[in-house]
Amino acid sequence: MEYNNLGKSGLQISRLSLGSWLTFGKQIEDKTSQRLMEIAYENGINFFDNAEIYARGQSEIVMGKILKKVNWSRDSYIVSSKVFFGSGGKYPTQKGLNRKHIVEACEQALERFQLDYLDLFFCHRPDKTTPIEETVWSMHQLIMQGKILYWGTSEWSAQEIMEAHMFAKQNHLIGPIVEQPEYNMFVRHKVEVEFSQIYETIGLGTTIWSPLASGVLSGKYNDKFPSDTRLGMEGLDWLKEKNTTLERLEKVQKLALLSERIGISLPIISIAWCLSNKNVSTVILGASKEEQLKENLKSLDYSTIITEEISAEIEKILNNKPDHPPY
Repeated sequence: MEYNNLGKSGLQISRLSLGSWLTFGKQIEDKTSQRLMEIAYENGINFFDNAEIYARGQSEIVMGKILKKVNWSRDSYIVSSKVFFGSGGKYPTQKGLNRKHIVEACEQALERFQLDYLDLFFCHRPDKTTPIEETVWSMHQLIMQGKILYWGTSEWSAQEIMEAHMFAKQNHLIGPIVEQPEYNMFVRHKVEVEFSQIYETIGLGTTIWSPLASGVLSGKYNDKFPSDTRLGMEGLDWLKEKNTTLERLEKVQKLALLSERIGISLPIISIAWCLSNKNVSTVILGASKEEQLKENLKSLDYSTIITEEISAEIEKILNNKPDHPPY
């Protein structure tokens, strides 16, 4: 496993990490979740990603029980939660980035995890109804209380991230160190263009999600639609429609031919492609089967596969390289 600093912080994070969205507490059995975490940990992964909304809190409960059972040294792994959507409550005070929900969501996550502190606490979405000042102060205070060590954002714009940093700097507070955006061969603009300036100015780290575009870039949807995948789960029609467009599937078929020619599986190529971006701190893997995770872990061994020649072939197939502003 390779490790690097998460943004400008001194926190060393593994280049590959394991996420629990749609799997822990929902799609897979708890014993499978434990085995996936053990495989990840044994292979050097030290970051496990979670959120209050995942399985409406059940994902954190499952992960917390596993962490207690395996009894790894607390200083050997990084665990995260995210705040915004709530864990299923119907009242207006049970969601958002207001001080009340941030503080209570943190306490509830700690209780579900059975932990004393969170390593990372993400603002899962921007909150247009709460002043950015209130959110930054609330996160800073949680750090001062020792309940979280670092905080970050997820799916925020560059402008929103900069607003948080400017307020934090002006008031000598601790700002966000990391953003968690979607990034894969089909979703590129934010990571490659929008954030291009702030990687240097504020030292932004990234924990990217959906490197396989919800499994589409694994090639498993090329022939027929499998029945046991996340895109077939109830309530995820929006995810299926987004990722299984005719245009995307045609490109995946061409990528599969490239994969076959060079003798490396399409999932490995797709993850290695994400890793080749120097501004990606860690790639969050999602898995529901042991063999799936073991296969994806090989992507680090092929991190040099994305040569200039292969990269040019991929770009020709994708035909979606985002334009950078002329300055």
